[in-house]
Amino acid sequence: MSLPIITADQRMAERRGIKGVLAGKSGLGKTSQLWTLEAHSTLFIDMEAGDLAVEGWSGDTLRPRTWSECRDFAVFIGGPNPALRDDQPYSQAHFNAVCERFGDAATMDRYRTIFVDSITVAGRLCMQWCKGQPQAYSEKTGKPDSRGAYGLLGFELIQWLTHLQHARGKNVWFCCLLDEKLDDFNRRVFALQIEGNKTSLELPGILDEVITLAELKAEDGSSYRAFVCQTLNAWGFPAKDRSGRLEQIEEPNLAKLMQKISAPRLPREGGLNFSTAPVLPPAPPAAVPPPDLQPQAADILLSPEHATPAAATATSNAYPFA
Repeated sequence: MSLPIITADQRMAERRGIKGVLAGKSGLGKTSQLWTLEAHSTLFIDMEAGDLAVEGWSGDTLRPRTWSECRDFAVFIGGPNPALRDDQPYSQAHFNAVCERFGDAATMDRYRTIFVDSITVAGRLCMQWCKGQPQAYSEKTGKPDSRGAYGLLGFELIQWLTHLQHARGKNVWFCCLLDEKLDDFNRRVFALQIEGNKTSLELPGILDEVITLAELKAEDGSSYRAFVCQTLNAWGFPAKDRSGRLEQIEEPNLAKLMQKISAPRLPREGGLNFSTAPVLPPAPPAAVPPPDLQPQAADILLSPEHATPAAATATSNAYPFA
């Protein structure tokens, strides 16, 4: 058996998917991005029961109602993880059991994009499941322990996201609500609305793209919607572009965004600009005033600690509040 090296030609010929989160405030049109995707190759995972905005969309839909169903759909879409034991979720045994219920996993090959609405609701389903697990109860008292529940919540959601991230041949997009808060210094900050802090902090490091659908102001004061795609943006929105192909603001069209991310690129094209600021020449030395303009010793008022006893007495009499 030879070393399983993947050559550059093989890697570049692979069909790779884009994994990302689409964040935004309620009502801006995150779910409506389904209209921009091809209906025959997109699977809509509807957890919010909020498909009124896409009522006439002709694609297929799944509606998980429990966290166990979310895990089953994830392993059915992404396949088994060979690193896990048979008693763990997303293992080969879990995959085989799911295939016995749902049929051949090859039926998922027809779907190029998985659109999950939303990870906010997925976190609530996971939290409800975690509260019933042994880790959510204290070993000493047997009473519910919220610390154990939130610890399990973070582990479960990160494992779920990581498994879908490894579905290399598919695009997976998660919708997520965006919270706007004020920090301790009364500054406006934005955060993903997910149960627990662990997932919202680690999610940008797992997925390829973090896109914020935001309402921005034009120069004339009118409002418009746009995708904010770069981490360094003027509004402080959560954003990330692992591809290096996106501008700071893009048209709010998910299909066109994925086409731009997947466009061919030369090996040394694009990327961040790491150029340094120009080096300024040293400032010229300060000009020395001519002798006739320099202060004389008699014009300098000595401080009490440097003055003679007689001068200090005169100074204290002249300035009684010193």
